[in-house]
Parts: sequence; C-alpha cells; structure tokens
Amino acid sequence: MPRISGVDIPGEKPTFISLGYLYGIGRATAIRICRTLDLDMQRKAKELSDDDLARIANLLDKEYLIEGQLRRKIQQDIARLRDIGCYRGLRHRRGLPVRGQRTRTNARTRKGVRKTVAGKKGVKDMR
Repeated sequence: MPRISGVDIPGEKPTFISLGYLYGIGRATAIRICRTLDLDMQRKAKELSDDDLARIANLLDKEYLIEGQLRRKIQQDIARLRDIGCYRGLRHRRGLPVRGQRTRTNARTRKGVRKTVAGKKGVKDMR
C-alpha cells in the first residue's frame, strides 16, 4: 500500500480513486492532480514509483489543504463563528441544523435521539 501524507491509499485501485481516500481530495481534484503531474489515472496505485509518490506529496503540500490541516481549519472556522456570536455560531453551539433546514421534523441527525417530555397532554385528554 502506498502512503501519502500519513495515509495508506489502496494499491489495487486506480490512482485517481486511491487519491480520493485522502480527506479533502474528491474525485474531480484527484483527476486534476493526475493531469497536472502527467500520471496515468487508470494505473494501479501500487504501480506508482517512489518518484511519482514524492511528486504527488509535494504537490499536495504546496497547493492543497488536506487531512489534519483541513480538519483544523474547519474547526477554527466553526470556533470563530461561535466566538463572534453570529446566527450560524449559535446554531453550531446548540447542535441544531446550520443551513436553514427545518427543525420541527427531520432534524434527528443534529438533534440526536428523541427526548420524550413527561406529562404532556394530548388533545383527547382535554375532554
């Protein structure tokens, strides 16, 4: 298994698919990297030479935020939103959807498991 930026990429898959295993590299970016470095995209990742792997790692270090650096930047951006107290920061702080989704229903991923409120009366109990 070739190793790039501290991540083992699968050797049996084509190069552009294997590059997608790096956090922050999607399919289109992987194809752009292969074209920039004149690599055969369909060649298996285990067939890449050490020189090719070094060129890929060098390009990723210079031009792209990936793995730990990208995760750190995202966390810093969220912390900044929380600190300045903007609407998006408040939504992050409360664990609610940030991008305008409804919360009356269908927000279970952000809100977590339902918490039943005891003693709530229904319409039938009012009679």
